[in-house]
Amino acid sequence: MKKRFVVELGWGVDLHGQDVTKAAERAVKDAISRSCLCGLVEIVELKDLNDMIVDIIIASPDVEKVNKERVLEVVPFGRKSITVQEGGMSVPGLHVKELGDTRDDIVVVNACVVVSIEQS
Repeated sequence: MKKRFVVELGWGVDLHGQDVTKAAERAVKDAISRSCLCGLVEIVELKDLNDMIVDIIIASPDVEKVNKERVLEVVPFGRKSITVQEGGMSVPGLHVKELGDTRDDIVVVNACVVVSIEQS
């Protein structure tokens, strides 16, 4: 049976370039930066960190533009999966062509990272 160990939330932004993948990577990094999963080893006695299950949910204003493989690479261990759904924000910013902007939007992406383990 799959049991949740931790649920962490994060957010990421791309101020210039409207790159939702970059914002999603930052959101996942934000979420996992607040967790030390020592309980997996010290309490649950997990022998291999790649045995943990890491489910990532991304909320993005441009779902189809999120590169799932790149976002998954942010997490160093575990059996990883990702779901991308509509959400996040796109707000007016400043269009600076030299910084890669194609429009004046700032994109914001939310992430939920759930770490679970299999237990009987």
